[in-house]
Amino acid sequence: MQAGREFDIVVLGPTGYTGKLCSEHIVKYLPTNLKWALAGRSPQKIEGVAEGLKKLNPDRAEPEILAVQLNKTELKALAERTKVLINAVGPYHLYSTPVVEACALTGTHYLDATGETPWVKQTIEKYHETAKSNGAIIIHSVGVESAPADMLAWGVVKEVREKLSCHTREITGAIYDFKSSGASGGTLSTILTCIENFSKAHLLASTKPFSLAASTPTPNIPPEPIMARVLGVRTIRDLGTLTKSPTDFCDITTVHRSSTLMREFYGPRFYFRQFLRVRNTLVGILFRFAFLFGTSFLLFAPVRWLVKKVIYAPGSGPTEESGRNDRCEYRAIATPDQNTSKRVLGKLKFEGSMYIFTGLLLAEAAMVIVENEEKVKRVSRGGIVTSAVLGQEYLDRLEKVGCTVETQVLDN
Repeated sequence: MQAGREFDIVVLGPTGYTGKLCSEHIVKYLPTNLKWALAGRSPQKIEGVAEGLKKLNPDRAEPEILAVQLNKTELKALAERTKVLINAVGPYHLYSTPVVEACALTGTHYLDATGETPWVKQTIEKYHETAKSNGAIIIHSVGVESAPADMLAWGVVKEVREKLSCHTREITGAIYDFKSSGASGGTLSTILTCIENFSKAHLLASTKPFSLAASTPTPNIPPEPIMARVLGVRTIRDLGTLTKSPTDFCDITTVHRSSTLMREFYGPRFYFRQFLRVRNTLVGILFRFAFLFGTSFLLFAPVRWLVKKVIYAPGSGPTEESGRNDRCEYRAIATPDQNTSKRVLGKLKFEGSMYIFTGLLLAEAAMVIVENEEKVKRVSRGGIVTSAVLGQEYLDRLEKVGCTVETQVLDN
């Protein structure tokens, strides 16, 4: 289905916050012979973005500008012209189902940065088999939610396999360090509209650890101490004091989809948990209950109306200057699925704006598919998959653009 495509990559929605940053990364770091285009509803606005991109790298050939409305006919025609479509049009559950459908039908590879697990669950149910039959590789959540956690988990599983010669029983992951200048208007708008547009039952079902699983999950879930379940706080060696992570359901469901897509790699009893590191137990307890109460209040329409009055407008967000000192570090501890005195520690770090990070995660993932299409198809088996199917080639590319990944075997 990919033969004779006009473009290697098309960025859909380059005038938005994430789309613009992704396009900037393409201009700065991807091969200069790349055939690419910018697509959206307003060619005039896209031309303004293209002018800014030209100033970043005058020697690069300018992208073609494509006008497209978000309907089935025009999206299908767009998808048929490119190998990989990077979709930056959100909230995804409101606007991007037709984009996924067009790529699934035309065998076009697709990437986005959604954290909307309820929507991802819907697209898997509707389009996974269609995409698979047509040879499309569709990967959601190739942003801070949830590529770092997914790729770090893949990396420590690989270390367990290579150094300890066995499968992995459990990974405990943590956002170990995180400093952000704030969420974009699109991110905040997405949270509110998800609450408004999905039923409470569907939202709840989407938070279950194996809600996106590709095959029957392990029935043998490692137990947790009672106090950890009640208070939501625990202390883990090498990770510190941990509490509930605001993005845990995105990361956990994504990693479990990876593990059930590639069960032969992760192992039949694999289980993943994700947390947030805090200073001490009291802070962890307070954070957990504050988060639970805060999200509960958002269920009330007057509260959402008030929040909408004070957040960034969609398409805007923190300035580049304000995000200059941002950073994140993810850590993960892997327990082998056999009796051994060893464990594996993994670290993934990035210095800079989380939205710049998301832009480069999308762009570099697209290049992995462009350059290693047949291998990715073979590993992923096609359809709606995860960033983990991009494997070592993806981690290698990320390390070249400022993302540090380390794994090491430790004694218990």
